[in-house]
This record gives sequence, C-alpha cells and structure tokens, in this order.
Amino acid sequence: MTKLSVNINKIATLRNSRGGDLPNVVQFAKDVQRFGAEGVTIHPRPDERHIRYQDVYDLKPEVYTEYNIEGNPIKKFMDLVLEVKPTQVTLVPDADDAITSNAGWDTIKHKDFLIDVINEFKANGIRTSIFVDPDLNQIEGAKATGTDRIELYTEAFAHQFSLGNSDIIKPYTECAILAERLGLGVNAGHDLSLENIKFFKDHIPGLLEVSIGHALIAESLYLGIENVVNLYLNKLK
Repeated sequence: MTKLSVNINKIATLRNSRGGDLPNVVQFAKDVQRFGAEGVTIHPRPDERHIRYQDVYDLKPEVYTEYNIEGNPIKKFMDLVLEVKPTQVTLVPDADDAITSNAGWDTIKHKDFLIDVINEFKANGIRTSIFVDPDLNQIEGAKATGTDRIELYTEAFAHQFSLGNSDIIKPYTECAILAERLGLGVNAGHDLSLENIKFFKDHIPGLLEVSIGHALIAESLYLGIENVVNLYLNKLK
C-alpha cells in the first residue's frame, strides 16, 4: 500500500492569517495520524509565511508516523533538519518568493551540490528524497547523487488529467520503472487529489508515498478531515 503523508502547510497558513494558534498545527498533525495518515509533511520557507521554524520543533515529538520535511537546502534549512532529524528530508529547488514548488531539480547540473547535501543528511541517519520532473535523464542524474528516493513532481499530470488527457501518465510510469530498476524509492506529490489519485497510483509501479496538502485540505472543507483521509487511504490500497 502506498503511504499517505498529509502536508499541513495550509493549516499553518490559516492560523497565520489571524494570528494566535487556531487552528493548531500540532493538534492537526496528531489528528490526521489518528485518522490513519501514515505521515506528516511540512515545507518551512525562509519567510515562515506558513510553517514556522518553531513548528518544526513542536511537531517532532508528536509525529509518530513518518516526519517529512521539504525545502531548499540553504544553510538555515539544513541546520534545522540536522537538529530535528526527521524520517525524511525532501530537497526542493524553490525560490524564496515562490508561491509553491514549481520545478524539479536539474540533477545533472547540480550533481556535486546535491551529493554534498545528501551525504550530510545520510550521515545523520535521515532518508533523502529529491523533487524531480518526470524526465528519464533526471532520474539517472538523481541516482548519481546517492539519494534514497525521488519525488515525482505531479503538477503537469494533475493539470492534463483534469483536461481528459490520460496519456500524460506515460512519462511518470516510465520514470518510476527506471527508478525502481536503479534502486531508487519513488514518492510523488503536487496537485494530487481525490479525483486523480487512484489513476495515478494504479499506473506508478512501486509508489511508496504520496504527499498531499492543498487538495486534501480543500476537500476537507466539504467532506470533513477524517472522512477525506480515509477516502485517500481507500484509493491508495
């Protein structure tokens, strides 16, 4: 079964919009785990516009499933991850002013940099994953960095699938097959939803984990958080 990791950034965004501590991100993380989620994902950014660096520390003792921290490995982020030691760190090349992640790594161009970063995280017992576009050359490049896993960037899939183009899955399937052959674990995330998750999962061999936040939170406004988590779990079986 593919694991569901719930990205709780949007809960932090809602909290920050009014100040105070409502909704409480730690309680939300505890609740989604209680409802069956197998992981919690956060993506702290330098301006702390949603997840704050203090949240990262506060969540550590409460995440008893998999704790996944995403981000661009600038020094401040690396220091944070090395201190907290989550289950997994997902490296994402987002600019400081990016609204959300919008591209995968060029694993060939940035090979040496990624090797250094990954070696440091792995030396501290932290599983590593690289956010990548569905490109076979980038998968081979990821293997050369020493990463444990890749995370397939699924925005293009989600957009095209919503337009009725199911053939968009082909490069993702090919990349997953190559990654598995190279000994890389496969994760996926970005714009996955209740509408597309089952189709995606059924066509991605060896899919270990999906990280879903924006859609899951939006769907929960209508259907309820516990119900939505369980709907995802059923579709991922």
